[in-house]
Amino acid sequence: MELVRQLVFYKHHFFTFFERQTEKVKNKIDYVLFVLTHAERVPEKFLKQVEGTKGLYEVRVEMGNDIFRVFCCFDKGQIVVLFNGFQKKSQKTPVQEIDLALKIMNEYFEQKNES
Repeated sequence: MELVRQLVFYKHHFFTFFERQTEKVKNKIDYVLFVLTHAERVPEKFLKQVEGTKGLYEVRVEMGNDIFRVFCCFDKGQIVVLFNGFQKKSQKTPVQEIDLALKIMNEYFEQKNES
């Protein structure tokens, strides 16, 4: 399979989340990221725009009864920039997690525009 998208890991946010996970969860996250980078059309079960936001998406990972989310955005169409992640414990995504992701996304684009 050919690479369709490139991943960019902004600062330490994704790796801080990733390192706290079990090996099984890490493997599942790796699989979903593989799909994200190699599939022309990524199924909504793996990637969905966060409602009420402009440009913020969540990578969706399910492992048994556990649900994990990693926030991201697109830059120049084929670049996916990964931000913070968390384990979802309720039906709704916590507002503080969305706010943090939006703050990180804005910081990413501000820093990019400065350089």
